[in-house]
Amino acid sequence: MSKTQSTPELSKAEYDILRVLWKDGKRNVREVHESLQPVYHWAYTTTKTMMDRMVAKGLLTREEFHGVFLYTPVVSRPAGLAKMVEFFADRVLEMDTGAVVSLFARSKAITPDEIRELVALLKDKKRGD
Repeated sequence: MSKTQSTPELSKAEYDILRVLWKDGKRNVREVHESLQPVYHWAYTTTKTMMDRMVAKGLLTREEFHGVFLYTPVVSRPAGLAKMVEFFADRVLEMDTGAVVSLFARSKAITPDEIRELVALLKDKKRGD
């Protein structure tokens, strides 16, 4: 998914699946399921269904490797964060997205390159409104 394409809205569960893949890279459903099990207590089939739907939405790619499907995020971490920042700033805090981004910068939760991409994505979004 290029920067010019709009990232679909993300549910918390989709974001959490992406978070596992951003951290760990290509993973199969079992590996993602085991990472999320302490939080969601889902059945394995629920994780698989979620990930297959994310492929259909263009959030993940799926490739077969030795009889196992491996999933890779299509959405960059900053693009995913941009969606969450927009939601959090608009609907929870009712404040400008810039203030939320500055919290990330101060916390060092994301790299300077990711912050630059996040800011650029949010500016592009603002211009498109």
